[in-house]
Amino acid sequence: MNRELEYMFVQCARVWIPDAEEVWKSAELTKDYKNGDASLQLMLEDGKSIEHTLDPKTKNLPYLRNPDILVGENDLTALSYLHEPAVLHNLKVRFVDSKLIYTYCGIVLVAINPYETLPIYGSDIINAYSGQNMGDMDPHIFAVAEEAYKQMARDERNQSIIVSGESGAGKTVSAKYAMRYFATVSGSASEANVEEKVLASNPIMEAIGNAKTTRNDNSSRFGKYIEIGFDNRYRIIGANMRTYLLEKSRVVFQADEERNYHIFYQLCASAHLPELKNLKLSSANDFLYTRQGRSPVIVGVDDTKELCTTRNAFTLLGINESYQMGLFQVLAAILHLGNVEIKDRDSDSSVIAPNNRHLTAFCELVGVTYQDMSQWLCHRKLKTATETYVKTLPRLQATNARDALSKHIYAKLFNWIVEHVNKALITNVKQHSFIGVLDIYGFETFEINSFEQFCINYANEKLQQQFNMHVFKLEQEEYMKEQIPWTLIDFYDNQPCINLIEAKMGILDLLDEECKMPKGSDDSWAQKLYNTHLKTCSLFEKPRMSNRAFIIQHFADKVEYQCEGFLAKNKDTVNEEQINVLKASKFNLLVELFHDEDKATSPTGQVQGTGGRTRLSIKPDKSREKSSKEHKKTVGCQFRNSLQMLMETLNATTPHYVRCIKPNDFKMAFTFDPKRAVQQLRACGVLETIRISAAGFPSRWTYQEFFSRYRVLMKQKDVLPDKKLTCRNVLEKLVQDQDKYQFGKTKIFFRAGQVAYLEKLRADKLRAACIRIQKTIRCWLARKKYLRKRSSAITIQRFTRGYQARCLVKFMRRTQAATVIQKYRRMYVEKKRYRQKQAAALAMQTILRAYIARQKYQSLLREHKVVIIQKRVRGWLARCWYKRSLIAIVYLQCCIRRMRARRELKKLKIEARSVEHFKKLNKGMENKIMQLQRRIDEQTRENKSVNEKLVGLESSYTVESERLRGELNRLRGVEEQAKNKTNQVTSLLEELEKLKKELSVTQQEKKTIEDWAHNYRDEMEKMVSELKEQNGTLKKDKDDLNRLIQEQSQQMTEKMARAIVQETQQLETDLNEERSRYQNLLTEHLRLEEKYDDLKEAMASSNVSKPGHRRTDSTHSSNESEYTYNSEYAELEEGSRAAEDVTRGIDTSLTLKLQKRLTELEQEKQSLRNELENKEEQFQRARARDDAEFKKARGAELEYESLKRQELESENKKLKHNLVEMRQSLLGNAGASSGAPGSPAYKVLLEQLNSACEELDVRKEEVLILRSQLVSQKEAMHHKDEKETMTEPSVYAEDVSKLKDADELKQACIGLKDTNRLLEHQLQTQRRTYDNEVEALRGELQNVKEENNRQQQLLAQNLQLPPEARIEASLQHEITRLTNENLDLMEQLEKQDRTIRKLKKQLKVYSKRIGEMGAGQTEGQTSPGQMVDEPIHPVNIPRREKDFQGMLEYKKEDELKLVKNLILELKPRGVAVNLIPGLPAYILFMCLRHADYVNDDQKVRTLLTSTINSIKKILKKRGDDFETVSFWLANTCRFLHCLKQYSGDEAFMKHNTSRQNEHCLSNFDLAEYRQVISDLAIQIYQQLIKCMENILQPMIVSGMLEHETIQGVSGVKPTGLRKRTSSIADEGTYTLDSILRQLSAFHSTMCQHGTDPELIKQVVKQQFYIIGAVTLNNLLLRKDMCSWSKGMQIRYNVSQLEEWLRDKGLMVCGAKETLEPLIQAAQLLQVKKKTDEDAEAICSMCLALTTAQIVKVLNLYTPVNEFEERVSVAFIRTIQTRLRDRCESPQLLMDTKMIYPVTFPFSPSSLALETIQIPSSLNLAFLTRV
Repeated sequence: MNRELEYMFVQCARVWIPDAEEVWKSAELTKDYKNGDASLQLMLEDGKSIEHTLDPKTKNLPYLRNPDILVGENDLTALSYLHEPAVLHNLKVRFVDSKLIYTYCGIVLVAINPYETLPIYGSDIINAYSGQNMGDMDPHIFAVAEEAYKQMARDERNQSIIVSGESGAGKTVSAKYAMRYFATVSGSASEANVEEKVLASNPIMEAIGNAKTTRNDNSSRFGKYIEIGFDNRYRIIGANMRTYLLEKSRVVFQADEERNYHIFYQLCASAHLPELKNLKLSSANDFLYTRQGRSPVIVGVDDTKELCTTRNAFTLLGINESYQMGLFQVLAAILHLGNVEIKDRDSDSSVIAPNNRHLTAFCELVGVTYQDMSQWLCHRKLKTATETYVKTLPRLQATNARDALSKHIYAKLFNWIVEHVNKALITNVKQHSFIGVLDIYGFETFEINSFEQFCINYANEKLQQQFNMHVFKLEQEEYMKEQIPWTLIDFYDNQPCINLIEAKMGILDLLDEECKMPKGSDDSWAQKLYNTHLKTCSLFEKPRMSNRAFIIQHFADKVEYQCEGFLAKNKDTVNEEQINVLKASKFNLLVELFHDEDKATSPTGQVQGTGGRTRLSIKPDKSREKSSKEHKKTVGCQFRNSLQMLMETLNATTPHYVRCIKPNDFKMAFTFDPKRAVQQLRACGVLETIRISAAGFPSRWTYQEFFSRYRVLMKQKDVLPDKKLTCRNVLEKLVQDQDKYQFGKTKIFFRAGQVAYLEKLRADKLRAACIRIQKTIRCWLARKKYLRKRSSAITIQRFTRGYQARCLVKFMRRTQAATVIQKYRRMYVEKKRYRQKQAAALAMQTILRAYIARQKYQSLLREHKVVIIQKRVRGWLARCWYKRSLIAIVYLQCCIRRMRARRELKKLKIEARSVEHFKKLNKGMENKIMQLQRRIDEQTRENKSVNEKLVGLESSYTVESERLRGELNRLRGVEEQAKNKTNQVTSLLEELEKLKKELSVTQQEKKTIEDWAHNYRDEMEKMVSELKEQNGTLKKDKDDLNRLIQEQSQQMTEKMARAIVQETQQLETDLNEERSRYQNLLTEHLRLEEKYDDLKEAMASSNVSKPGHRRTDSTHSSNESEYTYNSEYAELEEGSRAAEDVTRGIDTSLTLKLQKRLTELEQEKQSLRNELENKEEQFQRARARDDAEFKKARGAELEYESLKRQELESENKKLKHNLVEMRQSLLGNAGASSGAPGSPAYKVLLEQLNSACEELDVRKEEVLILRSQLVSQKEAMHHKDEKETMTEPSVYAEDVSKLKDADELKQACIGLKDTNRLLEHQLQTQRRTYDNEVEALRGELQNVKEENNRQQQLLAQNLQLPPEARIEASLQHEITRLTNENLDLMEQLEKQDRTIRKLKKQLKVYSKRIGEMGAGQTEGQTSPGQMVDEPIHPVNIPRREKDFQGMLEYKKEDELKLVKNLILELKPRGVAVNLIPGLPAYILFMCLRHADYVNDDQKVRTLLTSTINSIKKILKKRGDDFETVSFWLANTCRFLHCLKQYSGDEAFMKHNTSRQNEHCLSNFDLAEYRQVISDLAIQIYQQLIKCMENILQPMIVSGMLEHETIQGVSGVKPTGLRKRTSSIADEGTYTLDSILRQLSAFHSTMCQHGTDPELIKQVVKQQFYIIGAVTLNNLLLRKDMCSWSKGMQIRYNVSQLEEWLRDKGLMVCGAKETLEPLIQAAQLLQVKKKTDEDAEAICSMCLALTTAQIVKVLNLYTPVNEFEERVSVAFIRTIQTRLRDRCESPQLLMDTKMIYPVTFPFSPSSLALETIQIPSSLNLAFLTRV
């Protein structure tokens, strides 16, 4: 083929070359290939250049690579080049990059095991695929299941889904999901929940048939074919299971890292359970059959929980507990049997030790004797023609016989379970058709292949043959359908291989023949194979190094089989005596297992082996002689027959193929191993499908698709009106070789590679067009840029030159001005400087001279004063000194003379006494004596003179003595004074010394204090500065606090506002949820009503009425009649006799259950209603309470904050004042003692310092307190935001039980009425009592609050008064209070008097009426569904006396005619066009008013009941007609509004005119009937939504996604074999205009019917939600729709929808918001998806999309043209990382079934009732206007 595409091998072309590791590797040509070149010059993706040598024999070129836009396609057949590397690469890209595990390959679905749980199998995905065409959605197992289900219903032909693949590929899971899909979409035809039983069979079959292997943790070791049966309405009615080739050898042997069947490990793990104690089980490692694989535990699997699941499945399928315990008993016995140890007795015999505990346990569990079982485990019987011998067995043969018995028991148990599962799945309903699901093993090849692998590969050969024939048949049908010449396509036919296996003298035939031989062996069988087939069959080979093996060339690969064990496994021999022992068991289940056991257990009747001589001879039983000759079929024969039956079944059905691929052998998630994948693709036939498709015309395009895609290759003149002819002409020009394509009736068929060639031409054309566009645009941009630059340059130059000239002139002017200025400036400066110097010199001289003169004057003055002071002081001091000296000298002289005289006298006395002394003295003293004598003479003379003088002096002395005496007296006085002065001087001197010392100390202290004061001053200045800073900080903190307080107050206000908004939204959400739950219950009730009506009709048509007592319904109040669904029995009067007879046969227990269930539903409905009302009240109260708390808290916070600010300001002023005082004390007292410790400044300084420190501490504490309070307030607000204001009501998720027939519902309702009546009566009484009590308590509480406030105000006023005035005020207050109380009592008394008078009048009126009506008429009042002869429950209906006007009167017998003409036979179209909107509602209400006027409650009840039932009947009959449903929705709402408007309630009378107020109902309160009619309106609304959804559903996907509203934006890509809905608008194709026209039709219809505008908004919102949800869901499931151009189409379509909303004035109804997810998805398709900034933008943009939806869209994003780029895996991971913290639902799809809860806002009518005219067309002439 590649030789035909040599023209494609040019430079830059990409090819695939073989690779040892990656199988195929991509490369790019670096040089054009020319014919005859022996090699290609290539460059690999890593940049390495290589030379690829071509095969010299074939000269085949390498495979070409597909264009990038075709990579990742949903269908492999859409690829232009169909070959192995393209298939492998496409699967890898989808699996690894896009995380897509499903891919179509023609009619085959390829499923790759992701080894990870994916969220793509939920009920939302099932609903999305239900009803869709197979090619319209992305590949999925659900798409295959839907196709099978659809073809079964459409073609009336049985279907089959064939799931194949090797172990670990996911076959079982795929089959399980297919069955789950059928169970979900079809439901069941009976109440037996068959679909649940079908699904419940899976855990059972997995437990007993699945095991862990090296390739798979849950590998199916058997094949199964499940037929799911359907009835004629295609609902599941049952199922049947067939199994194939259970791997019995796994029971007794497992390879390393493998396990036995799961059920054994489940039992061992649950051995601790009390009910399993008697099984005597322990750990799985304690048993031989479960420990050989050395892997008893599967990671992530809890075997105990799995056993619980298995037991629950058994129970669901009807296998009771006793049978389950029996099954577990048999399984435990197998484990114990495997632990029975057999020992050698000698070389030919063996023995079991006595009292072997495991054999004992086995015998106890199966109910056989220990002796018999131990005997036949070590012996066997040999039969001859005349005798039967008992022979011993060697240990090896005995062990094999034991294992064979274990396998046989397990096989019997397996078949028994399958049989009982089938019994549980079979129902009595006739099967109309079925879908079979085949879960069978794929092609297997191991290192050692045995009998099991041979049978498996034989089955796969048969299935592959069937698959090839089916593919070939489909290809042939397609060619013949398109009328294309059919040429035989050569494809691989594996019939020779099948003949080699199953034909006469084939491998199986020879194997059976060898098994019949008495001495047949594996070696002899191998020789027969060699002799028979080695030379005759090319598919059979013999290994070179072995004589006990053979090789078969299968369709997938060559497989070498080891002959050892083939015969034994084919015979499947078991010792007959062991079976007989088990048959004799006392265990009933075991006997049941072997009840059909053949008497002969082997084809020959004996067991092969060698042993000793016969120990015992027994005569044969003649009765068994005949049966011993009967041989059972071999395993190979049985498998061949069952396989033949399977093939016949598959050939009789339409097959659908699922091929499961195992991506790697290490079970790693989303890891792709190309080698393993290629092996499986070759083995499962996918590549064969590709080869068959590629051999013909694999690429197929419709003419419209081809024209749309390749329109760019055509010229305008080539485009003709006939698209087919246009395509033919263009294609003949583009492709010269006409063999490369063929023209069919509707399609064009292309050979392989031609689409790639056309894509290359298209890309080249687009590239050339792009280059031309770019060239033109770039030229235009460059010229425009040049002109703009030139103009800018000229402008800049002009302005620059002008600017420079102006600058030059300005500079010159400035220079001249500067010169003048400098001149005068310098002169001024010099002059000023001179004058300053002169003035300074004069001032300095003046000051200096004055200073010198003052100094000189002061000096002279001081010297003069000093001289005077010195003179006086010196004189005084000299006199004082002289006086002191004179006195001292005289005194001293007196003292000294006295002392000397005393000494002289003493000496003389001594000399006179001592002669010797004189003698001594006289020695040498003669001269002295002479001298003394002379002296004495002289003195005598002197004495004489002296005496003379003395006499002279005595006279003078006397005078002088007198004078001296006076002087002495004076001196004595002076002396005393001097003494006193001396004492004073001494004290003064002492004081002076002290003062000097103190002075010195003081000077030192002064110096110290001065130093300290200096330091202290510095410190204080520093402290003052710090205080200033702190003060500034405090000011700043105060400002910050004020700002923070303001901000927080603002934030608190905003938070409170947000909290209130959030709480409001939460309350509204809760209210909507409650409404939704309540409306869902109404929907369920409507469904039950419809089912009841169906059953009633069926009963009426099938049963014949019999005479008997006519039973009627019980009576109840009119307020409860409709609410308890009793209104449905108003039409049962004629059919109640027939119902009575059927009722007798109803099961009482079922009736009681139904009654209980209905009671619960009623209670749930009532509780929901009460809870709805309570939530509304709580919402109002919570809002009021939050407002009050917020205002109160806000006022307290503001008051506290203002108080704190005032305190801070006062303290700040105080600190400033202290600082000023401190500065004054420091600066004012600058003396020496100012800094002394006791000085005032010192004290002031200390006091202020202490006070400042204390104040600073106080301020700090207050700041901390404020901050703590702010933090606490923030936390409080945070907690308040997080607190849920209302508790989430319990979810009423209980499904309503389905009712079987009408009589059950009737009996249930009969018992339900009394209970509901009592409950509602009690509830109403309690509600009224509670409301009255609450209102009274509120009034009392309000009065107490007001009284308390008055008392507090008076108390506050009294406290301010003096005592006398206070007493007087108290007395005055008491008098006032008593007066008020008296006035209140008088007013109450007057009211009571008026009430008594009014009641007396009413009593008189009622007594007159009672007299007129009579007692019998009063007792005859009944409820709507009540017969005349029933007991009556009186009804209390409040009456109000009003004027009666604007009514319609009718007779009771005309009621049916009224309902019939006005409701049942009324045509909405005529009424809507010709009459006023809501006319039927007005007429009904006017009739109701007349019934109220005449006070006929029976008439009121019957009219309302008939109206409601008739509306329900017409909706049931014409519920699919949107016009009818809309008409009655509008009229029901209008009737409800009339009941409210004219009810007399003040809340509904605000907008009434005075005339309308006169028309209010006067006698009956119909509040609860309003609720019933509101429920009816809800049901009609839901019916309207469903009707509207059914109409819109087919339009949405086609109009919003597939249709190209903007033509030419996106081209059509190849679709492959799976036909996809065309995006080109054909005839009958829905477009966006179709949707808009339908929406306009809906809107106009509702407007014509007079539907409330608010209700229309809710309907439109629901419509847009459905459009957005369906469109987004399809976008998420369709890879072909995720492209840039499709995003633009969607945004355009959404803009058209928004324009429609704008035209209709519905932009504020919330419909636009419902499209937000779709809008964001479209934006996501169009934004850049490369950098981290793009990821951040996407995360911030796509808020309405979940993470799963964003990642899904990015994974599905597919370029339509080569110019677009794919989204990288790294970018998707970046998105996932950024969105990791989002808290959202993991659901991928939107819920399209969700209906917003509807509300009916009150809308009063301005139409006056008396003005309404009844047209004659309504045939209501029997109505009379009153």
